[in-house]
Amino acid sequence: MDDALTRTDVERPHTAARSTGAGPKVVGLVVAAALIGGGLLVIPHLLHPAAPAAAAPPPTVSVSHPLQRDIQGRLQFLGQFAAVNQVELRAQVGGTLTQIGFKDGDIVHKGDLLFAIDPVPYQIKMAQAQAELQSANARLDLATRELTRAQQLKTVDAGSTENVDQKLAEKAAAQAAVAGAQALIRDARFDLDHCRVVAPFTGRIGTHLVSTGNLVAGSRTASSPTTLLATIVSVDPIWFNFDMSEQDYETFQRDQAADKGPLANKVQLAVNGDQRFTREGTLNFLDNTLDRSSGTIHARATVPNADFTLTPGAFARVQLAVAKASSVMLVPDVAVLADQADHSVLTIGKDNIVTPKKVVTGPLRGGLRVIQSGLSPDDRVIIDGLPSARPGSPVTPQAGSIRFDAGLD
Repeated sequence: MDDALTRTDVERPHTAARSTGAGPKVVGLVVAAALIGGGLLVIPHLLHPAAPAAAAPPPTVSVSHPLQRDIQGRLQFLGQFAAVNQVELRAQVGGTLTQIGFKDGDIVHKGDLLFAIDPVPYQIKMAQAQAELQSANARLDLATRELTRAQQLKTVDAGSTENVDQKLAEKAAAQAAVAGAQALIRDARFDLDHCRVVAPFTGRIGTHLVSTGNLVAGSRTASSPTTLLATIVSVDPIWFNFDMSEQDYETFQRDQAADKGPLANKVQLAVNGDQRFTREGTLNFLDNTLDRSSGTIHARATVPNADFTLTPGAFARVQLAVAKASSVMLVPDVAVLADQADHSVLTIGKDNIVTPKKVVTGPLRGGLRVIQSGLSPDDRVIIDGLPSARPGSPVTPQAGSIRFDAGLD
């Protein structure tokens, strides 16, 4: 028993030693297998690299030939509307204001009652003048009868020539008194009529500056301080004032000399910030001298305003035809690129390569930019897709169109 136990204890270290000796071999085999497996995975990847990504296609842009159109030369100016008539309403008689016959900002018509002043003092004055006239007429009747009797007495030698002359003088004095009384009546009638302040013309009235119940001062000749009641401006027609530069004025004069016509040119106006020239007027005034301080000459057009939408003081743009129609090339304004003082457009050249061209530009007409030089009718201009077009790079063109908007011309 003891021997068996001893043998077992003696054999255990050998068994452990054997187990320990086998461990490194197994680990080495596992690692080797892993490395070989990894190599088997990596090697095919190294032997067959991925194919390169396909090149991006050229960007697509819209192109069109420049639009050719016959258009008339025009000058364009900024100006301001003004009322043809503008009046400060002031009383010609003084008194207490008893009535206001409008609402602030109303369109009032000629003859409409605007203000009323207490008429009682002037009615009293009228009654006095009428009484004076009656008295003068009575004296004239008496003087006429006395003169007739004196002349009859003289014919039968019962009266003297001196008496006839005296009666003639008395009649003349009575006639003068009648004329004086009639003048007093007209004077009183004038004051009584002007207790009613009426609209002198059709127009738009401003705010009332005096309230009912206030005492207003009046004067027939404005020789003494008077009370301002309100202001009124005419609205139909309305004036449009603007200034021409000296160069534009010379261009206009040359056109007038060529046409040999009167100064009655039609003008078009764009109002309220609109891009379209929807209003029409007539140029009917040019000043007689140039302002040397500004190098401009004043001009004025008359514009119908039946709908009362044009307001004195508002700004607008006006254009004036000054030359005969001629053929020009036009492109969208967005197709013109600005570089300091130069302008250019992008065109499509050979093999659809983007080629810039320098151009000389003119005014906007019909919503398009006039190209004065630098382009030919056969050029293909990029009109849409400009951000993706690069000079010297290829593009894919597709047909576009350029439209002339007559409402913007």
